[in-house]
Amino acid sequence: MNDRGNCRENPCPDEPGGGPWDEDPLEQELRQAAAVLDPVPDHLLQLAVDAYALHDLDARIAELTFDSLVDALPVRGATDTPRMLTFQAGELTVDVEVTGDGLTGQVLPPQPARIEVLGGPQPGTSLTADELGRFLTGTPPAGPFALRLHTGGEVVVTEWLRA
Repeated sequence: MNDRGNCRENPCPDEPGGGPWDEDPLEQELRQAAAVLDPVPDHLLQLAVDAYALHDLDARIAELTFDSLVDALPVRGATDTPRMLTFQAGELTVDVEVTGDGLTGQVLPPQPARIEVLGGPQPGTSLTADELGRFLTGTPPAGPFALRLHTGGEVVVTEWLRA
């Protein structure tokens, strides 16, 4: 029995080397089988590593609250409509329109901001939002993207999405 008096025959899970799951042979076998029979493609593994490397510990995450692909009602006869996205982190809102020409957006409440369009391991495209919070890029994101906003003294990062 340990000093907590509750783990008689098996080691306590929170003690070093404790718990039956530390060296589970079935789990090890399943991991090895998955690695052989259905390995993770190298490009996906690299994307995962790169996305983790871009992780901002001090940044607040802006949650996607509206996506026109999911939330909007379809309009009859409309083709090639822009994708509208709204992200929110506390009182800060970011509205973004994604088109074939690029991104157009606004930070609300209106304020200047430095914005990076993240798209992988390479440095993001830098933008500046004007005093009304408006920003514009000339090229659409290729593949998954996120926005990192520097407003005042805080950093906000949006969820990652596919363009």
